[in-house]
Amino acid sequence: MRQQSNASLPAGESLLDTAAEIAELRADTPGCESVIHFNNAGCGLVARPVLAAMTDHLRLEADIGGYEASAAREVQVRDFYASIADLLGTAPGNIAFAGSATHAYTKALSAIDFRAGDVILTTRNDFISNQIAFLALRKRFGVEIVHAPDHPDGSGVDVDAMAALMRSRHPRLVAATHVPTNSGLVQPVAEIGRHCRELGLLYLVDACQSVGQYPIDVDEIGCDLLTATCRKFLRGPRGSGFLYVSDRVLREGYEPLFIDMYGARWVEPETYRPVDSAARFEEWEFPYATLLGCAAAVRYALRVGLEPISRRTPALAARLRDRLADIAGIRLLDRGPAPAALVTFEVEGRQPQPFKTALDERGINSALSFREFAQYDFGDKNVDWCLRLSPHYYNTEDEVDTVAAAVAELTEQGRRNR
Repeated sequence: MRQQSNASLPAGESLLDTAAEIAELRADTPGCESVIHFNNAGCGLVARPVLAAMTDHLRLEADIGGYEASAAREVQVRDFYASIADLLGTAPGNIAFAGSATHAYTKALSAIDFRAGDVILTTRNDFISNQIAFLALRKRFGVEIVHAPDHPDGSGVDVDAMAALMRSRHPRLVAATHVPTNSGLVQPVAEIGRHCRELGLLYLVDACQSVGQYPIDVDEIGCDLLTATCRKFLRGPRGSGFLYVSDRVLREGYEPLFIDMYGARWVEPETYRPVDSAARFEEWEFPYATLLGCAAAVRYALRVGLEPISRRTPALAARLRDRLADIAGIRLLDRGPAPAALVTFEVEGRQPQPFKTALDERGINSALSFREFAQYDFGDKNVDWCLRLSPHYYNTEDEVDTVAAAVAELTEQGRRNR
């Protein structure tokens, strides 16, 4: 197993109990010196061990050659699969590396033999690329896309209504996004999974915004397939993600549409055989430095502790919402009883890019979301754009207050200039 290269992390249940411990984690994060990073839902700031794992491998490739470097790091490469397995509560053979969460998602979709009339049952709060993929499947194969209604209380999808649709429509696939990119809503994916298990339905979960922010257990969720990226709350490098594939999916012979020499064996001139593990969803070529950076990022998150992360990160977001709620001209958009650390809000009378640029100039990183990212959700909320702020455990309460004060100042400037 790969050893942590960061001696500053003490052993223990939590590294988030004291200001001194948070200060150590911030010192381990070079970006904290230059920006207030509230765009962790886009990309988290990488920690020094992640950077070291990647640069060390690139140097090794330069010194001895790419093939030779990956062979020399075989043990560390295997730890990518072991680390993700530890993160999700599964086995290494159920994990496949991918170039992104969307890459993993489309690989999973390509393994399903969709036919005209098949139903994909999903929700109204899904990731844009997933919805576009469903529409592409409808365009090419004639599948039907059914969106379960939201619960009137704003807690997310109406699980009872979704279960009724499972029974009446017999979907070929049930798909849900745990935390959509356009808001802090946390969908009840485990409740959906219980109904899928009861009915034997194939279940795909997008955990892109929840992995690294909350503890994730694929058995508890009950999913057959789960996708995520490493660049967001896991604080890994860009161009990386992974796919969890259940034993059931492997046993029943699902394989991606285009499988290559890494995922299959060419056993006879007219015959190939998929490998037994989730590696059937991978390609032969890997960005090994990126993969090793991902393994370091996952080990780092596990060392910090997902339970304390899942308490601190949403708490920082809740503090931010409280501060923003007092600002005239701000409308908070997040729904649900316990929102995640994605804080979204509309700014009355302001244009999106100038507002974000003004935050950039203050050294505050943020992100914009537009109606095209979330046609159903933003249509329901009657907004064309919003600003998204997403703190993480290494951010501080003082930074929250600084960001809220900057938003208040810019909003007031806009009101005076109208």
